[in-house]
Amino acid sequence: MATIKDVARLAGYSPATVSRAINHSGYVSRQATAKIQAVIAQLDYVPNDIARDLSQGRTANVGVVVPYLAHPYFTQVFNGILKAAFAAAYNVVLLQSNYDADRERGYLEQLHRRAFDALIFTSRAIPLAELAAAQKYGPIICCEDPGDYPLAAAYSKRTAAYRAAFSWIRTQGYQRVGLTFSRSAQLSATTRLTLATYTNSFGQAPAPENIRLGVTTFTDGYQAAQAWARLASQPDFIFSNGDDIAAGIRQFYVDHHLLVPPLMGQENQLSSRLLGLPTIDHHFERVGAAAFDLAASRQIARVPVAADLILR
Repeated sequence: MATIKDVARLAGYSPATVSRAINHSGYVSRQATAKIQAVIAQLDYVPNDIARDLSQGRTANVGVVVPYLAHPYFTQVFNGILKAAFAAAYNVVLLQSNYDADRERGYLEQLHRRAFDALIFTSRAIPLAELAAAQKYGPIICCEDPGDYPLAAAYSKRTAAYRAAFSWIRTQGYQRVGLTFSRSAQLSATTRLTLATYTNSFGQAPAPENIRLGVTTFTDGYQAAQAWARLASQPDFIFSNGDDIAAGIRQFYVDHHLLVPPLMGQENQLSSRLLGLPTIDHHFERVGAAAFDLAASRQIARVPVAADLILR
């Protein structure tokens, strides 16, 4: 495959002159441009996009680290990033991690090698301190409140909506609330916040048997309900981490001709609208769009997006 040096040698000009002619940057005479274009056609030369991007210091690629797409949080955030990136003529590269810390570090190394202009972490396994230190390689944006770490962040501001949700549940007279989470409190800031808000609202932590972990899909919700149905004292209300998950929980009770407990979902999906379930809208597409804007602008700023409780 021909290189820019081959073009320069046959055309009789320096590689720098050939580069200027190809990129239309700087002065090149008409005669030189014509000769260079003739050699390019003769050799069927195609400029190396990677080399050109490196020379310009910009790839127009943004990497988005996503553990998986099974939960609507990730699909909604990713859709928000996609829409904003398309409008700005950027490419989005999906980087699956499955919460593998070594895989995430590999993506940081790709940022170091300038494969991307920026990285957006929708969620993570590696510590925030490690992300903050890696900013020397390029812009890194997280989709959670980074606290004291100097990281750019776009995230859902959940506390007020969670407080309102648990207050409403409590005033309805429910006491044994079942909760579903994707990850444990040790690993997930969202799980920690939910449990802390619940404890503040009810004056005590939820019973361990009423907490189900590893729940991200309709099927997971169905299986969580199956586990609760075996308890002597079952939850009298279920607060799920997704509307489709709540739909799965409900379906188990329907399939087994059991009384369906009151449910609340999250994400304001079609399933909650069809079933008339209360939910919390975290506006994750807005979060994704804001995360992309931070990546493109290279600003170290924070964009909290307020969540809304929707009662039906």
